[in-house]
Amino acid sequence: MSENQLYLRNMQEQDIPAVASIERAVFSRPWTEQAFCEAMQQDTLFIVVLKENTIVGYCGMYCSFEEGEITNVAVAPKEQGRGIGGEMMEFLLRQAKQRGITRVVLEVRISNDHAIRLYENLGFRNCGIRKNFYDLPREDGMVMVFDNE
Repeated sequence: MSENQLYLRNMQEQDIPAVASIERAVFSRPWTEQAFCEAMQQDTLFIVVLKENTIVGYCGMYCSFEEGEITNVAVAPKEQGRGIGGEMMEFLLRQAKQRGITRVVLEVRISNDHAIRLYENLGFRNCGIRKNFYDLPREDGMVMVFDNE
């Protein structure tokens, strides 16, 4: 693997400590390692991104019949702004399509302009606002949907 080459793959149990570390650095209400373990026991799709053999990002999605709900999308703070989030989401959406998932939904803080632009560029569209969806700080969440057909 070259110095700046990214490697994307499905998350494995041994990845959870590194993923949880990024989660704590990025989110005000982070998932615990136990929460990741429990989620992986369900019908989920979790992706990690490695750079120089170090996990620098991850995303996850619950799968239910033909629909997926994205739960977590995070890139390590020192790696943000380098296109990793976009590559990771494109990989996740391709994996979802291979599993027969035709509709993907997510929520994003309405103040997170960078993430909203990323999702719009991938083909997600705003389909509503959930008032006070987030806390720490309290904020509305934008519901976005992607038709993966």
